[in-house]
Amino acid sequence: MTTEGHIEALERRHRDLDRKIEDELSHPSHDDLYIAALKRKKLEIKDELTKLQLSDA
Repeated sequence: MTTEGHIEALERRHRDLDRKIEDELSHPSHDDLYIAALKRKKLEIKDELTKLQLSDA
């Protein structure tokens, strides 16, 4: 996979996680631990995206 393709895939996963977080938060009995895990994964992806974009520039 090219760097651009990898970046696009990571951006897509980042958006999907954002949607999952919002969806989970909309439930009155949401799971805080699950939301925290999703947010951690989203942050990991954002960090990887930043590294890739900086190395690609």
